[in-house]
Amino acid sequence: MNRTIIIGLCFCFVISCKKENATTKKIAKNIEINMVDEVKLSGGSLYRIDSFPTTTIKSRPIDIWLPDGYTETKKYAVLYMHDGQMLFDSTTTWNKQEWMVDEWASKLMKEGKTKDFIVVAVHNISEIRWNDYFPQKAFDYLTEEDKKSIFDDAMNNDQNANLNADNYLKFLTQELKPFIDSTYSVLPELENTFVSGSSMGGLISMYAIFEYPDVYGGAACISTHWPGASPRENNPIPEAFFKYMRAHLPSASNHKLYFDFGTETLDQFYPQYEDEVNEIFLEKGYDEINFKNLKFEGMDHSENSWNQRLDKPFTFLLKK
Repeated sequence: MNRTIIIGLCFCFVISCKKENATTKKIAKNIEINMVDEVKLSGGSLYRIDSFPTTTIKSRPIDIWLPDGYTETKKYAVLYMHDGQMLFDSTTTWNKQEWMVDEWASKLMKEGKTKDFIVVAVHNISEIRWNDYFPQKAFDYLTEEDKKSIFDDAMNNDQNANLNADNYLKFLTQELKPFIDSTYSVLPELENTFVSGSSMGGLISMYAIFEYPDVYGGAACISTHWPGASPRENNPIPEAFFKYMRAHLPSASNHKLYFDFGTETLDQFYPQYEDEVNEIFLEKGYDEINFKNLKFEGMDHSENSWNQRLDKPFTFLLKK
């Protein structure tokens, strides 16, 4: 039987499992957080804010995954992840695939391979996902002719080309993170604050650490979508990204960046950028300790490929 408990400043956490779930509710700063009792998890508990209040972007659900044994007497690192509705349960996703975040996070923490951490999963809104995730300031490195071409293509396809990544990061950093820091038992410093995503989510993760190097200590950019839009010949967008990166790369002394790519489906367009990405980081003092750009032969552009290697970025960013 489901139980509803309303409490003020502290949780009564109930561990969820695949056979039996309980529902709890918390009110923090007038924001209601409910346990997601219909989700199928292998470990930990999932809580949801149905529509996080914001003045900067379109409001959306936020999920907070807490590991088994979460307690206010310990402090946890925080991993912010994009495309939050795709991370935990394949029975609820549009393509019946998932990242298996709870499986990998639980396993790695149990084995002592990572710090203890929680995951904050920001849902996307599919109609504006590209607008939220395209690194906005990199657009300035395109020629006016190329900018016009991109906007014209969008208009011809009845699409909105208005970029909103700066507001999305403002929401993530100035609205959501302060709420998480004050509501959960977490370590707020950059060395314990990380961001991760795939495809366009890989681009916005890269952009987050470049724009807010004093906030995020590491980023995992999985199957990073360097074409920026639909792949095409003579695409000016990747070079605009690389010019932006060269001009804004955060210090190698206290940041980690992980990139990877497969070789099949959409990922087949990514290996061509491997050498230039490596060059950008190596010329700025990064090495194998704080930079990875890994190739996974035969892997495609899907959650079922990403969930086979999620231990790599998790241990790279959160290694104990």
